[in-house]
Amino acid sequence: QVQLVESGGGLVQPGGSLRLSCAASGSIFSIYNMGWYRQAPGKQRELVAFIAGGGTTNYADSVKGRFTISKDNAKNTVYLQMNSLKSEDTAVYYCNCMGIWGQGTQVTVSS
Repeated sequence: QVQLVESGGGLVQPGGSLRLSCAASGSIFSIYNMGWYRQAPGKQRELVAFIAGGGTTNYADSVKGRFTISKDNAKNTVYLQMNSLKSEDTAVYYCNCMGIWGQGTQVTVSS
């Protein structure tokens, strides 16, 4: 059973940056698509960024130009670099691959 573990969340001021990591227990990211999602209080979970097994990426309009998804197949890890953070980016961020979810990591953007 593959497991996903997110890390890197925290409290950051508006305009700041964070890098989230999603580590898999197996070598899956080189083959399968992977997505970063987020869920804010009272809102539905939404897809933030997507990276295909071959490396193609896609982003939600709300984060284009600010967030970058990347992966290191050798480390079985996918990253989400988040720059120019806004208060509306506050949410629990989850990674998902093959329908498997991580436990989530909290990102809070506040002054």
